[in-house]
Amino acid sequence: MTYTWNNKTVDVYPSLEGHSNVVFNVNWRLAGTNDSDNTGSVYGTQLLETSDLSNFTAFADITEEQINEWTEAALGEKKVAELKANIDAQIEQQINPTAVTKTIGE
Repeated sequence: MTYTWNNKTVDVYPSLEGHSNVVFNVNWRLAGTNDSDNTGSVYGTQLLETSDLSNFTAFADITEEQINEWTEAALGEKKVAELKANIDAQIEQQINPTAVTKTIGE
């Protein structure tokens, strides 16, 4: 299973404690793909801690890897594991559905 974050959309404070464009909220999507190209995804938002800006990174210098790390750290290991389990369950449901929708007469 391959999991991929998409955290490119963020909310920023235009100005906070002398810094510009301080990221405070991440609009995230986590997708998973198995070896057979079945996919699943979950999405949400995550507030980031902004009370200590001593290690501030300028908005132009933020990398996708860095925002992914911030998001995972803010969510916590347990929540990230739950999100991945949700994706795994979605894919399992595609492979072995417990219910299907049928149309009468077709």
